[in-house]
Amino acid sequence: QVQLAESGGGLVQAGGSLRLSCAASGRTFSTYTMGWFRQAPGKEREFVGASRHIGTTYYADSVKGRFTISRDNAKKTVDLQLNSLKPEDTATYYCAAVYLSPPNFSRAGTFNYWGQGTQVTVSS
Repeated sequence: QVQLAESGGGLVQAGGSLRLSCAASGRTFSTYTMGWFRQAPGKEREFVGASRHIGTTYYADSVKGRFTISRDNAKKTVDLQLNSLKPEDTATYYCAAVYLSPPNFSRAGTFNYWGQGTQVTVSS
């Protein structure tokens, strides 16, 4: 079992930055692929990025070059640095975990464990 808790959301102006953090429980954090997803009102949950347990990192095209995932297996945390924020980045951001690195890790349905979400609001 893995329990996840996000923190760090808030209100920021366009062009600004935020750092989200996801803290995980459990003894085998390093064996999990950790994903970040977001969901805006009335829209489906969408992939933001993922840190695979083998050490590679992937990003959605919409955030590539602006967002960065960093992972600390010793602290059992995975952070999402959000730079050059745009109003369209406004959403609830979720941290998720799945054991090892299954295919289709850009799909929300692949992940077994989810945090409660943290709100990011970008004003224009």
